[in-house]
Amino acid sequence: MKLVTWNTQWCRGLDGIVSPKRIVDGARAMGDFDVLCLQEIACGFDTMPGQPGDQPAELQALLPGFQVFFGPSVDEFDGQGRRQRFGNLIATRLPVSRVQHHALPWPADPAVTSMPRMCTVVTVNSPELGSVRVMTTHLEYYSASQRFAQAKALRALHVEACELVAAPPVADTPGTPFQAKLHTSQAILCGDFNMPASDAGYDEIQRPFTDPSQPAGGAPDLRLQDAWPLVHPERSNDPTFRLFDHTYGPDPIACDFVFVSDALAPRVRRVEVDLRTKASDHQPVFVELAT
Repeated sequence: MKLVTWNTQWCRGLDGIVSPKRIVDGARAMGDFDVLCLQEIACGFDTMPGQPGDQPAELQALLPGFQVFFGPSVDEFDGQGRRQRFGNLIATRLPVSRVQHHALPWPADPAVTSMPRMCTVVTVNSPELGSVRVMTTHLEYYSASQRFAQAKALRALHVEACELVAAPPVADTPGTPFQAKLHTSQAILCGDFNMPASDAGYDEIQRPFTDPSQPAGGAPDLRLQDAWPLVHPERSNDPTFRLFDHTYGPDPIACDFVFVSDALAPRVRRVEVDLRTKASDHQPVFVELAT
């Protein structure tokens, strides 16, 4: 299973040109992906630089054979009643079992500007890996307190999913909303976390928890973990932000990560960052998992 995650800056390159096609082409250059996770996808914000247009529709047209799921964290109307949406998108050519959109915490922080954040989850069925929850997100940049609350919530979503695997609800009549659901503890959490590996939120996402399928009182032994050191234990994550554009700081940093659950960790084969593209102000990350 091959996945690319990329904060696209509404598909706006460092040359100021907005091009969803360039994003798709850049992702394909990294590998023949099965899943594409994009952050900062826009629809209806016509006054933003480059006039992004309806990017979910454009991306669907550019990805024949893929299903596209857009999860706007911002979904509102302007003064003229025109709808404006901005958020995350997952496209996949794998069979899909479930789609979920989770609003993340947005605690008050009057000292900075901020916006709502969310996590889109698409459960896919991989021939090699079985069922996998693909989670993509984009955390708050300007508020450390909001970002930590969001990181904590992401971990909680994974813990809850594992609890549902261990103790699923009673199944009701097929063909109704209460029908049995597919639950899996296998997960990939990716996106722009807007924090370096030294941030407390990075550790919070990876904080261990007790396997809910085991008797109470066991030692914490399950967790999400950064896929990068599984493949590159000898060096820190390659930078994914401020590599070419220093608007937000002078030094390049890694803040776009791919975390994997325990069962998937031994299956991570490749993790790479495209350090050349300027199709966004972030660099894309590619991960490959196999049996």
